[in-house]
This record gives sequence, structure tokens and C-alpha cells, in this order.
Amino acid sequence: MSNNRRDFLKLSGLAGLGLIGTGLSSFKSAEEMERLPEMIKRKRIQHFNMSGFSAPKLDKVRVGFIGLGMRGPGAVNRMSKIEGVEIVAICDLVPEKVDKIAKSLENTKHRPEKYSGSAYAWKKMVDRDDLDLIYIATPWDWHTPMAVYAMEAGKHAAVEVPAAKTLEECWQLVETSERTQKHCMMLENCCYDFFELMTLNMARDGFFGDILHAEGAYIHDLLDLNFAKNAYEDMWRLKENFRDGNLYATHGLGPICQLMDINRGDQMDYLTSLSSADFHMADKARELAETDNFYASFVEKKFGGNMNTTIVKTKHGKSMMIQHDVTSPRPYSRLHALSGTKAFAQKYPLQKISSGHGWIKDDEMKVLQEKYTPEIVKKVGELAKTIGGHGGMDFMMEWRLVDCLRNGLPLDQDVYDAALWSALSPLSEWSVAHRSNSIDVPDFTGGSWKTNKPLDITLKGGGTTKVIV
Repeated sequence: MSNNRRDFLKLSGLAGLGLIGTGLSSFKSAEEMERLPEMIKRKRIQHFNMSGFSAPKLDKVRVGFIGLGMRGPGAVNRMSKIEGVEIVAICDLVPEKVDKIAKSLENTKHRPEKYSGSAYAWKKMVDRDDLDLIYIATPWDWHTPMAVYAMEAGKHAAVEVPAAKTLEECWQLVETSERTQKHCMMLENCCYDFFELMTLNMARDGFFGDILHAEGAYIHDLLDLNFAKNAYEDMWRLKENFRDGNLYATHGLGPICQLMDINRGDQMDYLTSLSSADFHMADKARELAETDNFYASFVEKKFGGNMNTTIVKTKHGKSMMIQHDVTSPRPYSRLHALSGTKAFAQKYPLQKISSGHGWIKDDEMKVLQEKYTPEIVKKVGELAKTIGGHGGMDFMMEWRLVDCLRNGLPLDQDVYDAALWSALSPLSEWSVAHRSNSIDVPDFTGGSWKTNKPLDITLKGGGTTKVIV
């Protein structure tokens, strides 16, 4: 076992004891927050460029799942329907959850070995020598320790969003992926939503001209869910909201980063972030505590503001806006919008495209949809809608991941995307805490963003994996 791996075992152990990543902040102390700008300035030489990296082909993708709470069960079900996937092992802290998933697979070819009952049972699973991919769907504190451990053990890592909570964790992911030459893909499913994929295809064809500004968001009223006793293990999602910044940036950020070739031709330069006050969560805690002492410990906590708005300037002078609000009573929106020198598009509240002051007509919209529906949607889009997962985008993401691994293709999202998109949270926290002062964004690519090729959204070299229905 390498010294680096021993260090990360210690790190994951500390996380399990609650000594790091407590949810109070992305920073362990006020002093660490103050040192953040100096950390960003450090120079780093890229060890190996994982952008465009092709791992050896895997005819069979042997998968182990960690986390069978909110996201994990659906992922197991969807992955069981993809050709070439073998679900070898499943793991959760709660034995009943593992048993339930194992039972759900009884009428399939999959007979996974079960791991549970301990905060560290996942390590025994990852140490197996018959796994290729570790699928991580656990609370956020565990994402980086588990992904790092998986890569150190010779496995590719697919990790739920956000991939990391701290800037140091972002660097750990990058450095481990480069050193081990194992993929670390953050499972940003919104990059595979149908409208996002269509606008990305249009952008590649030059329809929008030069994209000068883009907007993304995660606006989702989760107030009641966050306070629900049986929703998240040990109320971990509620505790995350003790932080004040853009805590969940990647759903809105990922698609617009791909549209603007971030990490692949352009790069974020600096950002500034502002949060409103909290007008809901503290009040909700007090209200619930009046009749249920379970919530008493949350009454004196300070929660982050309702709405966070973060704005980014890129190296090539373009701008981005990303918002986060999970407590206000308003309709769901990911605010996918892009403004180019020739045209504009938005997804919410209605999917619309404009090349001037007015929206194009419905018949013109249908022509554009027919022309710019990308290959992946034509290949598995209807199947994805049937199989499900946020309208089908989860399944398309997982099918594409497996198809890339089986055909030895680069993944659509690499470790630099995982690190950069996750880094927005701690960086926004710093800015909010410093009266919205701007802060530089680190370059996780070590300068290779200048020559990295744009994301290939075709199925060239792949598209061969079948779906079992």
C-alpha cells in the first residue's frame, strides 16, 4: 500500500468520526478560510493530462455501489439494464437497504455480494480485485475520500454531486486521478437533459455565434424534505445548509461549462458571490421544535441565506451566473440560458430560442429540434424516458459512461470538471463571508485548458452498448 493511500485512509477515518467536513462550513476554521486566496495562488505542474484520456477497453464493466439511500437504488436498477454491466457488490451503512436492493435484482442476472453494518464496510468492498468501477451515492462528506480510495485501489470512480466540498479535496481528486490514470467522473446528470444536449449541439454548429454569457441555477423548494426525519441519514442534508454560499452549483453549472468550453479552450478567472439572509430555515426549525424536541438542536443554528447568486468572469472575457435556492416557495428551475452574438436560448419556464427581440415560432422550433437532436438522444433517448431517472437524463448519463468504458473512449466529464464545478461552493462561501469580494478560481488543468480539445458530443467510436429491457 502506498503512503498516499495510507494518508487517504486516515482522511476517510477522520470523516467517519465527524472531525472533518462537519457541515458547519467547507472550512475547518476561520484561519483556513483566510488562507484560501494564498492556496489558490500556488503553482502546480500537471502530472498527466486526464482531459481526453482513454482508459483500456472493458468488455465487461464490473460495478460496486456505495450508498443505497436516495440516489443509489435507482442507479442500481438502471445500470442493471445496460449491456456489459455486472453488478458485483453493493454497500450501505444500513443492512436493510442492502437486502432490499439485493432482492430487487433477483429476477436479473446480477447476484451482488452485500456489504453493510459498518461505517467502513465500503473499504472491504473497494479492495476486491474483481471491480472496475465504484459508483458513489453517499452523503457529501464521503464523496472525495471514497473516490480517492477507489482510484488508489485501481478502480475508476463515478461520484455523485458535488464530488468535493473543499478546495483541498478538489486537488486530491485531480492529483490522484492523474497519478493513477483512473477516471473520476462526477455524475452531473443535467448535462444529459434533452434541451441542454440540443443547445450544446447547436453551439457546436455555431448557431449562437460566440457565447458571451450563460446562466444556470438550482432552484428547488426542499424546505420540508430537508427537515424530514426519514429522508436523509442523520439529517445530513439539512446540516449542509449551515453553510452560506452556492452549496449545490453543479446542476446549473455543468451544462453551461460544456457550452462555453470551460477547461477546454476557456477557463474561469474569478468570481464573486452574494447571499440573501435566511428567511425560512431558522423559522422552520423553531416551528418544529415547539412540538418535537428532535429539532431542538437546530434552533440555535445559523443557516445560509435563501438565495445565493454567484457570477464568474472567464479568461476570455465571458460571464456566467449561477444561483442556488432550496428554501423559497417558487417553481423548480435550473435557469439554463445562454446568450450568444447571434442567438439566445432558455429552458425555464418554457423552452425558447430567439435570434432577435422575439421568440422563434413553434414550427421553426420543431425544425431546429429535428436538426439538432444529438446522436445520443436518437440512440437511447426514448429508452431513457421509459427507464427513467429524472426524465431519462440519469439513464443516458449512465449508458454513456458504460459505453465509453467499453469502447475505450474519453468520458464526457473528467476529473478537472469534477474539481472545478465542485470548487464553486467553497469559493462562493469565501466571497459571501467577505462582503462579496472577488476571489480567483484555481486552474485544475495546470494550463492545459488552452490546448484541451472541446467535448466530442458524437458517438464516434462508440454507441455499441445495448439496453436490456
